[in-house]
This record gives sequence, structure tokens and C-alpha cells, in this order.
Amino acid sequence: MHEAQFHAVPFEGPAPKILLLYGSLREYSYSRMASEECARILQMLGAETDTFNPSGLPLPDDSTDEKHPKVAELREKVTNCDGMVWVSPERHGAMTGIMKAQIDWIPLSMGGVRPTQGKTLAIGQVNGGSQSFNTVNQLRILGRWMRLLTIPNQFSTPKAWDEFPKGRMRPSPYYNRMVDVMEELMRFTVLTRDIKEDLVDRYSERVESAEKLSKRVNQPKL
Repeated sequence: MHEAQFHAVPFEGPAPKILLLYGSLREYSYSRMASEECARILQMLGAETDTFNPSGLPLPDDSTDEKHPKVAELREKVTNCDGMVWVSPERHGAMTGIMKAQIDWIPLSMGGVRPTQGKTLAIGQVNGGSQSFNTVNQLRILGRWMRLLTIPNQFSTPKAWDEFPKGRMRPSPYYNRMVDVMEELMRFTVLTRDIKEDLVDRYSERVESAEKLSKRVNQPKL
């Protein structure tokens, strides 16, 4: 790995906070290892990273307890971050249920706070066999649905068992692509985090808010 070629992305103010989610609970989880590698890269680029461990997170709808400790932890981390990285294995041609459950527990709105809207997102997947893009395609759709600024680049790592000897990713074109994606995430995050509210300001929501305000202040006398 050519660490001399890592160039910290310049920014003003506090370090960008990046939250990483991964989609497998296996003891030897390649998506977790990939997320850990992404975190190391992001730290070298100047970011502050945090990773959510999905172990113990209840299934959506099986539990409606929004105060469940793991649900509350996930939502707090999402609310406090500037951007995210989602990495899932591909299982049966799709993202894992563990990955989807985490995303499903993140609401579009919590009171007056939209925890994902306007924040950045990088996506990646790991494969047990040949390279595929099914999972990143699905994650990109979900990122758009969650109103995240999903960056153009992405990574897909085939034969993950060969790319992570002893838990660390070996130097390869796949590693280089991962670095490219993290660099792009950092640049997009630095460029947009201070103006994210302007980027996602919507006429339809302003109209809706105005109507609610009008109904509240123009109630008939009791």
C-alpha cells in the first residue's frame, strides 16, 4: 500500500464524521472487514469514523420499540454523522437482511429532524464468488430513497476470501478502487455538509409547512 500517496482532503472546521454500516454477523465477516478497511482509509484522509455493530438489532415490525437500545444507538449515530458508508455482502443475488434491517430502522423524519436528508453516502459490496453489482445497485436505490447524496463511485470486491488474508485487505486494484471511493466520499462531504439544507430544500415541503402553519394560527375561536 502506497501510504505516501494518501492525500488528506482539506477542510475547515471539525473533521467530517462518517458512519459505517456493514451487513453480516459472521465471525469472519468480509463486509465488516471491508468497512474496517474503509474506516482506516477515511482516517488517513482526515475523517472521524464510527461503526455500528448490528448485532442485537431487532427485526423491523417484529419490534416496534423505537427506544430499544440498539435502535436508539443506530438513530443517534445516523443523526450525528455527516456521511455514511454502507457495505453489504451479496447473498442470493441481493443485499443481506441484516443490511436492509438497519436501513429500515432509519426513519426519513424524527420529529422536525431528517436524519439522512442531504448527507453523503458511499456504497460497496463484497462477493464470495465472481464480481457482481446487484447489491450496490440496490443500495444506490435505497440511498436515493433516503434522500442521501449518494456519490457516483462505488466498489465491488469479488472472491473476498482471497482479498482479506488475516483480516486485512491486500494491495490490489480492488483496494485501489476502495481508496478512490473513500476519497470521493470525503470530497463530496466537505463540499456539501455546510449547504446540505439548501441542496434538498423543496417547494412541496415549504408549501406543506405553510399550510400547517396557517391551520394552526387561523383556528376558529373556541
